[in-house]
Amino acid sequence: MALKMFQEKAFHPFETIGSVIAVAAGKGGVGKSTVSVNLALALHQMGYRVGIMDTDIYGPSVRRMLPENRMPAKRGERIVPAVCSGIKMISMAYFRKEEEASVVRAPIANGVIKQFIQQVDWGELDYLIIDFPPGTGDIQLTLAQEGSLTGALMVTTPQEVSMMDVKKAMNMFDQVKVPVIGIVENMSYYSSGDEKIYLFGKGGGERLARGQGLPFLGGIPILEGISRCSDRGESIFSLESSEAAEAYLSLARGVDSHLETLAQSSEGCLKNFELLWK
Repeated sequence: MALKMFQEKAFHPFETIGSVIAVAAGKGGVGKSTVSVNLALALHQMGYRVGIMDTDIYGPSVRRMLPENRMPAKRGERIVPAVCSGIKMISMAYFRKEEEASVVRAPIANGVIKQFIQQVDWGELDYLIIDFPPGTGDIQLTLAQEGSLTGALMVTTPQEVSMMDVKKAMNMFDQVKVPVIGIVENMSYYSSGDEKIYLFGKGGGERLARGQGLPFLGGIPILEGISRCSDRGESIFSLESSEAAEAYLSLARGVDSHLETLAQSSEGCLKNFELLWK
């Protein structure tokens, strides 16, 4: 049998993506998916091309918060992601019935994640947001080692028990040489008139960032509008009040700015390395 004279170009799905950002916490219940969706919406609002990979195999929720305008599809061996309010998205939620539990063992779940990494054709994106599942196990390691991560955004709430798990997740990223770009404190406070009420404690995320020598990228308040939009699958940018939108735009600007600083720092290190060998 004759061989092909030219090999087909290898498919590298992250080759055309500017930055791949993990949104992680090491635990559940802190609002990682809400942060992922609204960060993506804010970046899209800023004019960036954005995608979301929902990697919670057992409890995917991003599809509910960001319903599709176009369903995912197969193109040969590749998966074309769904499109939701201008944002590309893939999730396990598309591959099972809505009320059906994902009763699969870890190796199968890890295999699904590898398919998401290797087979989804994202096209050209400025940002891919990866909504990490809770924990620091096999799936998280696969994402960290094979997901071409630019950096990780850590989500915490003010409580000490939340920050304990966040520190463990940060240690995992440190071990696999993925930089943590900053910390955001979700459910930071509740506003009653001009008064801020700190239901879960005050300043925990800021103390954690300071102790780890990382940027504190702000606190997301407890707002009924954020919860309502998530439940209805609506954008926070459709709200008349801009408080929710402004909170996430501020976070998006912080992420964008710090990634630019990281890129400049990396370029500087590379130039210094090149000079050493001249």
